[in-house]
Amino acid sequence: MNRRNFLRSTATTSASLAFAGTGSLLAKGAKPANWRTFEIITRVEVLRPSGTTKVWLPALLINHTPFQKTLSSTFSVRRGTAEIVESRADGLGIITVEFPAGVKPVITLTSRVATRNYTVDFSAPGIARKSDQAELQHFLRPTRLLPTDGIVKTTAAQITRGLKSDLERARAIYEWVVENTFRNPKTRGCGRGDIRLMLASKNLGGKCADINALYVGLARAAGLPARDVYGIRVAQSELGYKSLGTSSENITKAQHCRAEVYIGGYGWAPIDPADVRKVALEEPPGNRPLDDDMVTNARARLFGSWEMNWVAYNFAHDVTLPKSAGAPVSFLMYPQAETSDGRLDNLDPDSFRYEITSREIRSRVPSS
Repeated sequence: MNRRNFLRSTATTSASLAFAGTGSLLAKGAKPANWRTFEIITRVEVLRPSGTTKVWLPALLINHTPFQKTLSSTFSVRRGTAEIVESRADGLGIITVEFPAGVKPVITLTSRVATRNYTVDFSAPGIARKSDQAELQHFLRPTRLLPTDGIVKTTAAQITRGLKSDLERARAIYEWVVENTFRNPKTRGCGRGDIRLMLASKNLGGKCADINALYVGLARAAGLPARDVYGIRVAQSELGYKSLGTSSENITKAQHCRAEVYIGGYGWAPIDPADVRKVALEEPPGNRPLDDDMVTNARARLFGSWEMNWVAYNFAHDVTLPKSAGAPVSFLMYPQAETSDGRLDNLDPDSFRYEITSREIRSRVPSS
């Protein structure tokens, strides 16, 4: 990981972090078709500090992709020190802020990001640029909660038996995950993504970090590079899905994990079987069967397409929080904090309060 100190302060101070290569999008007045720009503000306050307090925030994706360009981030910190630690392999930026004892721990992060809807056309053989082999190997590796051996490998082999092409195997795993999983509204947060436990227990319920992690693990076990993409919804859906968007500018609880799979000839393809199951459960009037027209349409669209009313943070698993005394986190999609008493529960408002808001700051540019 690369480490950069960008702020050292003993008073109320702000600092900016610019992202390489973003200037051409805005500074010269360029208006690429269908790009939208959002401003996202995250404010974090630790309500019960004890000794030195540390706060970690996920930066927006530090790598540019066909669907997202992170433009800038500005930080406001009172009497704290901050740095960013980056891992390009995972598109990961971790903003680390440390507050000494006796200081009220508050940080505000303002980010700007451009997004556009993204679709990969599978109707004809593609000619996508080949990805770096080191990148592909990185997204074939097992992780703590995404093993690629044992029951995961056996299940992947059963699903893809007799299929030859990457596209056939990628689609077969997608269809299997959609058919066999279900969204469990009682799952805390976005879930854990412990796919071995899911398969061994035959309990394939959960939320996005469970269902899409299951796809990623099975794909890797079948020899297909795949990755979870951790992020957050920032606007309502324009495709008619109330369940797949936000209802207000407050997006504090709108975290959502997606997935990508690398398919030879087509490159990285966006998918989201978890959102198919979300549509089935939550789209009014609720509890729609898989053969319902709205669910069928979502199922077809979400293999190879994303509506970008959502932004990505990173692709990382087993994330070590810089200067933390605690264990690595399975993924970094929520703010994290730690005091001398230990790691705080980031879903507990009594000790750890944060608010995330989003607004669109530039209208969509019509396509030519």
